[in-house]
Amino acid sequence: MGNPKVILYIHGMGGGADSRIPSILSECLPPDLRVVVRTYDFDPEVAEGQISAWIEELRPAVLGGESLGANHALAMRIKYGLPTVLVSPAMNAPAVLRALAPATLVPGVGALLGCIYRPRPGERQELRFRFSALRKWRPVRLDLARGADAPLFAFFGAHDHYRGSGIVSLRAWRRHFGEDTYEIYDGSHFMEEPYVRTLLADRLRGLAEGSC
Repeated sequence: MGNPKVILYIHGMGGGADSRIPSILSECLPPDLRVVVRTYDFDPEVAEGQISAWIEELRPAVLGGESLGANHALAMRIKYGLPTVLVSPAMNAPAVLRALAPATLVPGVGALLGCIYRPRPGERQELRFRFSALRKWRPVRLDLARGADAPLFAFFGAHDHYRGSGIVSLRAWRRHFGEDTYEIYDGSHFMEEPYVRTLLADRLRGLAEGSC
């Protein structure tokens, strides 16, 4: 057996190298597929440089991504033309973060947001709600993402509470990418383990095995 193919998984906000979904994938995917997840910076410009360097290093067969991290995955798909599978893509979250930027200039607001959205213990992304970082968030150019020549698929939870706010928008996804590029599972924003082991693992495996 040769070297395993790599699936580079891009975690969501406050996730990291020990995030739940890629940990489950590492358990259930065959040994010829290696799931790599690393903790990247909350500043989107720094994160873009980090993730680009990892792609150059690892040469992944497939990109995975979830929630806010799906925006990074979409951007890397445009840049590198890699097959991409997403979970609960929060495509409108960058606009919300950018809109929050001026509020963080008020003393105490950034610290309050950091307390509200404090990550779980572990090797996790440090969330620093600073004007200098939040102002850099911009939505992915979905017209470019639509035109990128690489397979793309997304999973949406039927009971995802972020769909009500529009942060996760199935309507926007359908409008840009079509009816055959997504599946709805009977779960939440945070894909439950049975769906990770079946729906997500099967889709990632299929794309990885079909790559050169």
